[in-house]
Amino acid sequence: MRKKTFMAAALLAVASLTLSACGSGSGDNGEPLAVVSEEAGAQKAATVLDSPFRKPDLVLTDTNGEKYDLREETAGKPTLIYFGYTHCPDVCPLTMNNLAVAKKQLPREQQDELRIVFVTTDPERDTSAALGTWLKGIDSQVVGLTGDFGTIQAGARTLGISINPPRKDDKGKTVSDHGTQVIAFSPKTDGGYVLYGEDATVEDYTEDLPKIIKGENP
Repeated sequence: MRKKTFMAAALLAVASLTLSACGSGSGDNGEPLAVVSEEAGAQKAATVLDSPFRKPDLVLTDTNGEKYDLREETAGKPTLIYFGYTHCPDVCPLTMNNLAVAKKQLPREQQDELRIVFVTTDPERDTSAALGTWLKGIDSQVVGLTGDFGTIQAGARTLGISINPPRKDDKGKTVSDHGTQVIAFSPKTDGGYVLYGEDATVEDYTEDLPKIIKGENP
């Protein structure tokens, strides 16, 4: 299993540098769809943090148009958080599908206990309805959240995840530059104690989720 333990401060520096230009597409020069930092630790599937992140104080809107207080709703629950957007053609759907496939390998009781939260980085286009439709094709149990961009950006920053406002690329297409990390929160402490990079596979998540459900180190 690919894993390494880092001091939180060093990890924060790495995480902040990790941005994916989702939606930019592959250029004529053969550049990849997503360019991710090659800093130390970027190729590790699971990074166990010495000092866990505090869960973001985010109050947003879910796919039913209802208020969703992240800390309150996920308290004491094993929780995975990912920031991305529905128009992303590559990293976001791959990451969410990997999580959904791995989750289905769990016993039903554990599937119901696990919280997977997808927070949009493109709230103008990702309305509650749009998020609901997109997530239904992946896993209807995933919590989709939208709201004010500034609030979302600030919440992501507390986890060392960088998000830039959606922009137009040179072809006029709207893209969202965002960190591609998945953060796992322990049901025991509600602390974000494991970080996954975009190279994490279905196999990685399938192996680790049973431990994360219990708040154990993968």
